[in-house]
Amino acid sequence: MNSFVDMPALLAAYRSARGTVYLVGAGPGDPELLTLKAARLLAEADVVVYDHLVGPEVLALVGPQARRIYVGKERSRHTLAQPDINALLVRLAREARCVVRLKGGDPFVFGRGGEELQVLAAQGVRFEVVPGITAACGVAAYAGIPLTHRDHAHSCTFVTGHLKDGSCDLDWPALARPGQTVVIYMGLAGLPAICERLIAHGLPPDWPAAVVEQGTLAGQRVVSATLATLADAVAAAGLESPCLTIVGEVVRLRDELAWFEPRTESAGIAASQPLTAGA
Repeated sequence: MNSFVDMPALLAAYRSARGTVYLVGAGPGDPELLTLKAARLLAEADVVVYDHLVGPEVLALVGPQARRIYVGKERSRHTLAQPDINALLVRLAREARCVVRLKGGDPFVFGRGGEELQVLAAQGVRFEVVPGITAACGVAAYAGIPLTHRDHAHSCTFVTGHLKDGSCDLDWPALARPGQTVVIYMGLAGLPAICERLIAHGLPPDWPAAVVEQGTLAGQRVVSATLATLADAVAAAGLESPCLTIVGEVVRLRDELAWFEPRTESAGIAASQPLTAGA
């Protein structure tokens, strides 16, 4: 095995990458769910490159010295194409000491973090990863829906409802198996088709499901229904992105475990507010 290391080339690559890019997960929304390391890096950063799902409460933690660059992507509307974002990160790393690439949730869960780091690695740019609480875990917890439970779900699957090519061609037979929880990111636009296909592949029409809007934030709303009625209930409630869809028997536990809101529900819809002491 050849163990030779071209040290001059290696040092040249590190010198060309003056700064470090920190790929940081901003969590699901509530700024108190940030890690200590994430909060420290936001305060120390020279540049923060942030996405659409990073809210103002998290951005308030960015130090006054930092340059802020918005590169958010919304459905059918992208501020920058992904190759341009990749090139921007490489350029900034050669201009600044501390570059924070800030993504909602966890950057390695449907956040394109791996794609961006591949480019940085190829260009010899130093980087570190700071995980965040992914939306599935944070939003489900604030909605009072445990993702696993010994009586209801022995596994949990995360999928995206919007693939790279714009389709929603998922492994429906695998997703329609009982005894598991399915969490669907970015599935609001395709919700009617998602529910129809899960039923067509074996789940009963009365299978529990929920959609959570603005999870972990003061404006959180939850619509709990069945696969047969969920799309109509969500449309009637006027829910908008960002939303997360949770499918499985664990949704039934929400009536018992919801803690982030007063128990003032109407037609399966709850407008969430944090509980206070003595409430």
